[in-house]
Amino acid sequence: MNDLPRLTSLAHGGGCGCKLAPSVLRELLADQPLAQAFPQLLVGTETSDDAAVWQVDDNTCVIATTDFFMPMVDDPRAFGRIAATNAISDIYAMGGRPIMALAILGMPIDKLAPEQIREILEGGREICHEAGIPVAGGHSIDAPEPIYGLAVIGLCHPSELRRNADARPGDALILTKGLGVGIYSAAIKKGALDAAGIAEMIGSATTLNKVGAELAKRADVHAITDVTGFGILGHGLEIARGAGLRLRLRLADLPLLSRAAELAEAGFVTGASTRNWAAYGAEVELPEGLAPWQRALLTDPQTSGGLLVACAPEAAGEVLDFIRGAGFPLAAVVGHAERGGAGILVE
Repeated sequence: MNDLPRLTSLAHGGGCGCKLAPSVLRELLADQPLAQAFPQLLVGTETSDDAAVWQVDDNTCVIATTDFFMPMVDDPRAFGRIAATNAISDIYAMGGRPIMALAILGMPIDKLAPEQIREILEGGREICHEAGIPVAGGHSIDAPEPIYGLAVIGLCHPSELRRNADARPGDALILTKGLGVGIYSAAIKKGALDAAGIAEMIGSATTLNKVGAELAKRADVHAITDVTGFGILGHGLEIARGAGLRLRLRLADLPLLSRAAELAEAGFVTGASTRNWAAYGAEVELPEGLAPWQRALLTDPQTSGGLLVACAPEAAGEVLDFIRGAGFPLAAVVGHAERGGAGILVE
């Protein structure tokens, strides 16, 4: 397929960097009616959680999400695997287990070969198989840019539902994956990331966040969200706003992909990172003299990023060991939640 076009050359953006800026999204949703008329809808749009949740009965909640984007790697199978992992993550971030998925496919069929599109679909199917769920159907259109993702349905017991609003003062904050996916994506787009770096990024972005469903069984784990297109600051703010707390994050403790700092300092930063800061910077206090490239690490859009977990402080060590043992070696305690106006302080 050497004579076929690079996937990333056909897209104006890639991965979760394609997401609308948080401020734009809030403006678009500002006039949407709230869901008081539907008491079974336990989670809607009000607290910026990762998926919608509908309670069926005393023992069952249905979790529903959809996620799709344009390619941030050129390998079609890897693109499919990353997009599927990212979509399924929303279910795990709510404390649920996925049960099935539907494919969302938009492809420029005049520019891509059928074998490339089949590889994308096969990559998604592989990840769904790893998650133990079928791709039970879907929808496809002819589109000007390649788009792929999933709508995913999951289940959980009501007691295992984990919402942004449920974080508590004093909670320790644990991040399960290294930051820097958007920075690596920017380097890929410019042909500046070697094969080892690409493999590192793909390995992180195709690691399913299954641990979220296990963490939700613990009463000392209070809130979980996944860190995607708005960066660690943006998704941290969703917890802060939902729970009415201030989060303190320790810059030195944030886990990074191995070349993230080096590449950020060299200028490989996405446009989404800049838009993210413009959207929520007023709610964040940064250390004096922080370099722009360091701020870029905090606003970097993660595609299929890790989970941000809020747990009781006395359980943090045990929870961290459990997460690392589940296949997340970079997981780290990165801060804590405290009383105060909703926002983030980085120290």
